[in-house]
Amino acid sequence: MADSNGTAMTAESRARGIRATGRRRKGPTRRRRALTITLCALISAVLLGGAGLGYVYFKLNGNLKGIDINAALGHDRPQNVDNGSMDILVMGSDSRAGKNGKYGRDEGAARSDTAMVVHVYKGHKKASVVSIPRDTMIQRPDCTKDGRTVAGAQRAMFNTAYEVGGPACAVKTVESISGIRMDHFLEVDFTGFKKLIDALGGVDITTTKPIDDNDSHLHLRPGKHTLGGEDALGLVRTRHGVPGGDGSDLGRIQLQQTFIKALMDQVRNVGVLTNPSKLYDIADTATKAITTDTDLNSVSELTGLAKSLGAIGSDHIDMVTLPVTYDPANPDRVVPLTRQGKQVWDALRHDQAIPKAAIKGSAGDQGGTGKYVQ
Repeated sequence: MADSNGTAMTAESRARGIRATGRRRKGPTRRRRALTITLCALISAVLLGGAGLGYVYFKLNGNLKGIDINAALGHDRPQNVDNGSMDILVMGSDSRAGKNGKYGRDEGAARSDTAMVVHVYKGHKKASVVSIPRDTMIQRPDCTKDGRTVAGAQRAMFNTAYEVGGPACAVKTVESISGIRMDHFLEVDFTGFKKLIDALGGVDITTTKPIDDNDSHLHLRPGKHTLGGEDALGLVRTRHGVPGGDGSDLGRIQLQQTFIKALMDQVRNVGVLTNPSKLYDIADTATKAITTDTDLNSVSELTGLAKSLGAIGSDHIDMVTLPVTYDPANPDRVVPLTRQGKQVWDALRHDQAIPKAAIKGSAGDQGGTGKYVQ
C-alpha cells in the first residue's frame, strides 16, 4: 500500500498500537450489543415495539443466524480501550447464489460488496462511519476457514478477504488495517436488503439529476421517489448511471451513505409500533435477513441494543470514506493514504471525532455524487 507521498506502508506501521490480548470491553451487556446504519434504525424500531409479543419472540429468535467470530479469531487481536465506545463491522454480501443470481453469475463465493466500520462514541449519542472501498488494495492476513489456513496476500482487493475466509477473515482484515478490535459483526445480502425495504413500505428520496444505469436496473427522473426494494438496491449498487460519477466504487459509496441517512430518518416516522401486523412482518423479515456475531443473535440482545442506541439520529452520524488514492498500477483500484488513514483510525481508537484534515485530498470523498440524492 502507498501513502500520499507514495511511500510503502509496512506491517509494523499497520500494527502500531495493537496489543494481542483479545480482551473485550467492560461494561453493561446492553451497552455492548451493537447494530447500526440501515438495520440499526429498522430493527431498533421493530424490536422495541415487539419485545413483549410473547410467542412471537421465540419465532423471531429462531430466524437469527450467528457466527462465533471470537472463537474463530482467538486472542491474537487488538485490545479495546475500556472507554464506553463500541466498534461494529457492517457488511453487505454480493453473493449471486439462489435468488441473487439476477445480479450476476454465481462464481461459488460471495464477496463483501459494502463494508462499513461503525464507531459508536461513549454515551451512545453519536457515531462515525468509515466506508472501506471494496476495490482497496491491502495486505490481507493469513486466515482460517473450515479448519484450514488460507494464506494472506501482499496486494489483494479488500473484498477478497470475505471471499476466501468468510466473515471471520473479513473482521481480521479490518482489524489488521485499523488496529481496532471489532466488537460486533453484521451482514445482510441483496435479497434480504430488498425484502427489508419492501416490508418497510419503501424509502422516500429526492433526485436532483436523472439516474440511468442498465447494469443496476435503475432509471430515475429528477424529483421525489418512493423506492421499493428493487430500486433501493439499484441505487446503492449503481456505479455508472450517476452524473459526475467516475464509474467506480467511490461514487457508489457516497450514494450509499446518503441513502442510509434517508432510511434512518424514515424509520423514525414510519409508525410501525401502532400497527401490530406490519410490526411483525418487518421484524420477521429483518431477523431473517441478517447474520450477526453470536453475541447479537438473539432478540433480547437486539432489544438491548435498541434501547442503548435509540438516541442516535442521522444528524449525529459522521460518514466518511477511508482515505484513498487511485492505484498507479491499476486505475480501477485504490490504495490507502497511509498517513491520513492512520489519523482516521487513531481518532476512533481514542473515541474522538475524525479530523477534517484526514479526508482532505482523498479520492474517496470527492466527486460529489451524493449530492444528487437527498
